Amino acid sequence: MVLEIKNLNKFFGEGQAKVHALKEISFAVNQGEFILIVGSSGSGKSTLLNMIGLLDKPTSGNVVIDGIDSEDQGDNELSSIRNKKIGFIFQFSNLLTDLTVLENVVLPRQILGDTLDMYKDSMELLRIVGMEEQMDKRVNKISGGQAQRVAIARGLINKPSIILADEPTGNLDSVSALNVVKLMKSMAKKYNQTFIIVTHDRHQFGDADRVITVKDGKILDGDLAEEMEVLT
Repeated sequence: MVLEIKNLNKFFGEGQAKVHALKEISFAVNQGEFILIVGSSGSGKSTLLNMIGLLDKPTSGNVVIDGIDSEDQGDNELSSIRNKKIGFIFQFSNLLTDLTVLENVVLPRQILGDTLDMYKDSMELLRIVGMEEQMDKRVNKISGGQAQRVAIARGLINKPSIILADEPTGNLDSVSALNVVKLMKSMAKKYNQTFIIVTHDRHQFGDADRVITVKDGKILDGDLAEEMEVLT
């Protein structure tokens, strides 16, 4: 088990403007699962991803990654856990435009301080995602689909327990989106890598190990989840 979410609650604001964004969310994730989190805009799915990624703290409840309870950690420790245990892929690749493709992939390893074989490992990942021939290009010279391939390689470079992807195909044309989905699934199989993906377009991803449907800050089960899936 790589992730446990226990009775997670998140409030924003105060007084009459207080919003209960996540309501008693609980679930667990095993290594190698390919999971989709779906729901309409404002359902709480991106807030949930931020909690899992330790980018924001829950009001109450626990996020446990590889047996480490984030509630017991300070800011420096949380940053270290993010760097070691979690890889991120965003809707916009968030690559640094003044760096080359290779330099972007290497960067998380440099931040982690694990420089042994970092260029060798980065080049191997770029080969696997089909970007080896582009590795010396500045990222402002490659396409959006290519940038997402680089982002996947960057997300994998620290061998994280979990890859979190927030609308990773939302900024791509249909052909590029399909290629990125295929790539993520192949990476999941090749490395037994856990992927948790937030998407508004559930059907673009085809089969998944599990689909978690969020509505009004709650996880829906059974028939209600199936009804919502039809609408997404």
